Amino acid sequence: MDKLDAMRAFAKVVATGSFAEAGRQLGLTRSAVSKGVMELEQILGARLLDRTTRRVGATEAGLAYYERCIDILARIEETELEVSQLHAEPRGVLKVNAPMSFGALYLGDAVAAFMAAYPDLRVELTLSDRFIDPIEEGVDVTVRIAALQDSSLIARKFAPARIVLAAAPAYLAAHGTPERPEDLIQHRCLAFGHTTIMQRWELTRDGERLSVPINSALCSNNGDVLRSAALAGEGITRLPTFLIGPDIKAGRLTIVLPANEPVELGIYALYAPNRYLAAKVRAFIDFLHNRFGKMPPWEELC
Repeated sequence: MDKLDAMRAFAKVVATGSFAEAGRQLGLTRSAVSKGVMELEQILGARLLDRTTRRVGATEAGLAYYERCIDILARIEETELEVSQLHAEPRGVLKVNAPMSFGALYLGDAVAAFMAAYPDLRVELTLSDRFIDPIEEGVDVTVRIAALQDSSLIARKFAPARIVLAAAPAYLAAHGTPERPEDLIQHRCLAFGHTTIMQRWELTRDGERLSVPINSALCSNNGDVLRSAALAGEGITRLPTFLIGPDIKAGRLTIVLPANEPVELGIYALYAPNRYLAAKVRAFIDFLHNRFGKMPPWEELC
């Protein structure tokens, strides 16, 4: 392994915290990665990594070297991309991760259309509601629905995500319709999360944020589960229109407290910072923006 490859191996070990995972992402054996790092340590005369049975971490010297490695490798990659791919069509493998419900409802058709436009490109699409680190897991683009926190990743919003409260007409006929956010504590609520204890919903009133307690009858970390329960008349749920827009249009669900809708979220494409964006990543993000940005199909439904 030459010095440049050893630097790549070292940087990947620090990013993933594992020789085995670094090897998997680089297409090398664990022993080859370990040997490359050891050769770097011999050349530098310094220990770069602390090795334990559970995880590998960088030493102080290793962190300093890692920052330099990342910069050098990025410059090399940028130079190679500028020369070879500046005007190239997107090609290779595009790795995308997205939330389960949104991915199943909308990204399947979108990815198929994208692949038809770029036949030399292969796509690996994984669906998970777990927030992942795209750098650590080797993903090119991560789609997330959120009010984004500060992050080292670059985020481009390509569509709105309107959140509404809704219930089946049968539930409202049996239990009444809440007139104020404070009335929700008297209703059965179907909440997104991991526990029914001490649940609160963030709503708005006259443009101001409002946090109200709710009586959580069902809690799930999957929106499809909550939608099914709402359709069955089990309570009031709080879900994005991309998931329940068709049910609202068909009259299967009715919007509740429309004047107190939660703050609108965004649907973002996240990717690692790089001064030269790979053609495949740029093309996919532009495609998502053009397909969903002006008037998302779910907003036409409600």
